[in-house]
Amino acid sequence: MTVLTAESLADLIRRGIPDAAVAAQDLRGDGAHFSVTVEAAAFKGLSRIEQHRKVYQALAGHVDDGSLHAIQIKTAVPDSAA
Repeated sequence: MTVLTAESLADLIRRGIPDAAVAAQDLRGDGAHFSVTVEAAAFKGLSRIEQHRKVYQALAGHVDDGSLHAIQIKTAVPDSAA
């Protein structure tokens, strides 16, 4: 099981969604409970559920191995892509 930091979590999301602007916060300081805001042109035309699925796909290995216990996700499309 990998211990995550806010920055390593943000990097994983950026690798999975290359155009994403990501802000991540470790909510409890335990490396397992996070809040992320992800803004990406790749979300244009997708439902909120589809946007969240893209974020989960970028984090799949860490959700599956239990290193990421809980994540609060906020997604948006940049104004320039809207």
